[in-house]
Amino acid sequence: MTVKDPELVAIFQRRVLLKKVCRKCGALNSIRAVKCRRCRSTNLRPKKVK
Repeated sequence: MTVKDPELVAIFQRRVLLKKVCRKCGALNSIRAVKCRRCRSTNLRPKKVK
């Protein structure tokens, strides 16, 4: 099922795709995060988008 409404696509991207992943423990963090919420590591990467 594809979403065609551009407003819904923007909401989907903000909620699901715009995250940072900790390289040390794998926790998902907000896009604005500087440190991991779980292990306090600063080694974060953006979530991969296919």
